[in-house]
Amino acid sequence: MTEHVDLTLDLPPHVENAGVGVHGFAGPHDVFRLPRLWQLHLYGYSGTLELGGSRHPIRPGHVSLVPPDTEVHFHYLATRCEHLYAHFRLPGDGERRRVPVMQDAGADAAVLTGLLRQTVAASAQSSARASAELWTVLWRTTGLTAAGENRPGSRHPALRTAVAHIEEHLAGPLSVPGIARAAGVSHTHLTRLFREDTGHTVVAYIRRRRMERARHLLIASTLAIPAIAATVGIPDLQAFNKACRKELGASPRAVREGYG
Repeated sequence: MTEHVDLTLDLPPHVENAGVGVHGFAGPHDVFRLPRLWQLHLYGYSGTLELGGSRHPIRPGHVSLVPPDTEVHFHYLATRCEHLYAHFRLPGDGERRRVPVMQDAGADAAVLTGLLRQTVAASAQSSARASAELWTVLWRTTGLTAAGENRPGSRHPALRTAVAHIEEHLAGPLSVPGIARAAGVSHTHLTRLFREDTGHTVVAYIRRRRMERARHLLIASTLAIPAIAATVGIPDLQAFNKACRKELGASPRAVREGYG
C-alpha cells in the first residue's frame, strides 16, 4: 500500500512544467506515469486517485504528491475536472521527509493555491522563480496534517495559526487572549491545544521560542546583546539575562563566548 512518499528538500526543485490540468472530457478514467518527474496536484474536484494498490479520495482542497515512474489511475466524477499541477525534479540526497500521498490542505488550501498559481505564471518566464515558488509549496505541504507526527501546529488549524502568529510577533508583546483571538478560538481551547501538541502552556512555549531565537542570534551573529534582547521581545536586559540563565543555563555573554 502506497500511503507516504519521501521528499528531499535540501535544494530547490527544478520545475519542468506547471499549469492547470483539465480532465474528464475523454472519459471517467485516466492512467499515466511520468518516468523521471514528481507530480504535485492541488484539486478543485472530487474523485479518486489510485496508485501502488491504494486508493485515495480526491476532494476540493486536497493535495497529492506522486514520485517518479509511478503509474497513477485517476477516476473522475464529472466531465470537467480541474487541478493545479507541477511536474518537477528533486535534486540532492539530504534529509528525507515523510509526506502522505494525499492530504487535505484545509485552511492552507488558499495559500497553496496562490503559490501554485505564481509557480504557473513564473514557469513561462523564469525557471529559477518557478522553482522558488514550488519549493515554498513543498515545504508548506510537509507541514500539513500528517498521521503519526507530533509537531506544533500539525494537527489543528487554530494551532497552526497561533504558532504562526507567535513567530511573526515574537519581538513584541504577546498575550494568550490576543493569540487566541488571532487563532479564532477561546483562551481555554488554545491552552488545551498547546498542552496536547507541545506539552507546554502557551506562555512556556513563547518563552522557549524566544530563547531558541536568542540562542541562535547569540551564537550565529555579531548583533549586540541589547539588540538581541529587543528582537526576541525581552528588551529589559535584566529580565533577558535572567531568562537566558534559566532557559539556556548561562548568561547571554557566556552563551556567545562558549561558541566563539
